[in-house]
Amino acid sequence: MTGFLLRRLIGAVVTLFAISVIIYVVFYAAPGNVAQITCGPRCSPAQVQQVAEQLRLDDPLYVRYWDFLQGIFVGHDYSTGTAVEHCDAPCLGLSYQSDQQVTALIAAKLPVTGSLALGAMVMWLILGVGTGVLSAWRRGRVSERVLTAVTLAGTATPVFVIGLLLMIVVCGQLQWLPFPQYVDFADDPTQWAWNLLLPWLSLALIEAAKYARLTRSSMLETLADDHVRTFRAYGVGERSIIGRHALRGALAPVIALTANDFGSMFGGAVLSETLFGLPGIGRELVHAVKVVDLPVVVGMVMVTGFFVVLANAVADVLYAVADRRVVLA
Repeated sequence: MTGFLLRRLIGAVVTLFAISVIIYVVFYAAPGNVAQITCGPRCSPAQVQQVAEQLRLDDPLYVRYWDFLQGIFVGHDYSTGTAVEHCDAPCLGLSYQSDQQVTALIAAKLPVTGSLALGAMVMWLILGVGTGVLSAWRRGRVSERVLTAVTLAGTATPVFVIGLLLMIVVCGQLQWLPFPQYVDFADDPTQWAWNLLLPWLSLALIEAAKYARLTRSSMLETLADDHVRTFRAYGVGERSIIGRHALRGALAPVIALTANDFGSMFGGAVLSETLFGLPGIGRELVHAVKVVDLPVVVGMVMVTGFFVVLANAVADVLYAVADRRVVLA
């Protein structure tokens, strides 16, 4: 097990390094005036020149990339024209639009997106896996056909459509929930959950449809295996077979998909955060792209990549727990 964890750790570090190289090359080695793009369209020639000096555009690309890595591990000093500002590690740069450190900007938005992703993930796993197991158990019956039709409809419906309908019906007409606005968990845990319930449900309904279909197909494949037939021949009950044996064998693809979706949520929840007015990373990324705030865009893409890699590393460990054969592979 130790060797398996060490291999996965080394793989995650190598992947993160490769992601950082690709991101840096794509954004900072692209054709065009990088200093002008980074500073923004309203900058004067003097400001553009100052940004070019701060980015050290006259240095070779590998030297600038090494300086970028040093900022992540040991911090960086930035000249503001009248003073020198120190950015503590992990330093992802300085926004030339708001004069804020990118790390501080992301840290302020991270709890919002993290709350949205975590709550939605719990909901979509409960709804999706539960529906998938029930569909496999009731295969060929009317209830299974109804569940299949519902999951197909859920997969084909965009999140902003479901979110908008839920706000109109649940918040507007029925007034069961307030219109969402983010409340910090430390300030009021009850209001934090109450205000995020609708965004969680909107995301969960979309994702649960996908997980239900995946769980159903995995369960049907596992139920057709020889060892399941053996259990049935020995008189083991159907509920025990599904709950203790078939479901465990069907969890591997669910774990992989959960890791990918949860990690991607940190940069991909743009529609949900915009629709519900949540000040998270996704909405901030859209704003950064709109005003061409290049350091913020690079920093947020890096953070999203980090969470994707981290989530997949955790998924590998859960793989090993669910199926010991993975450790020996």
